[in-house]
Amino acid sequence: MTTSTPTRVELTDEAADLLRRLVGTHGPVMFHQSGGCCDGSSPMCFADGDFITGDADIHLQDLLVEGVEKPIPFWMSVSQYAYWKHTHLTVDVVPGRGSGFSLEAPEGVRFLIRSRLMTEPELKAYDLI
Repeated sequence: MTTSTPTRVELTDEAADLLRRLVGTHGPVMFHQSGGCCDGSSPMCFADGDFITGDADIHLQDLLVEGVEKPIPFWMSVSQYAYWKHTHLTVDVVPGRGSGFSLEAPEGVRFLIRSRLMTEPELKAYDLI
């Protein structure tokens, strides 16, 4: 990412801390944000490559986490992107057990997306206006 291109996805400090622990335990990881209800609307964290992406997914960004060697790819389903393309996403962590498929589930916390509408400069940078 260059300084002229804004981020689409960021991490809270708590999410970065959890990712460092998860990478230490599981090796490289990835995120996938699908649509739907329940845990389907939460970002899911998998060992890198355990979730197969394809034409139905969009790679939004690679997340850089201090202390983690490999960038963490963040993917979103095309159908979810259609709804969220004008939003900036922040991955956070909250108490409570999420999906059993996401790596943080045994930790007693779950990842959560916080979003805001992109600013005009951000929208322009991604050719959304």
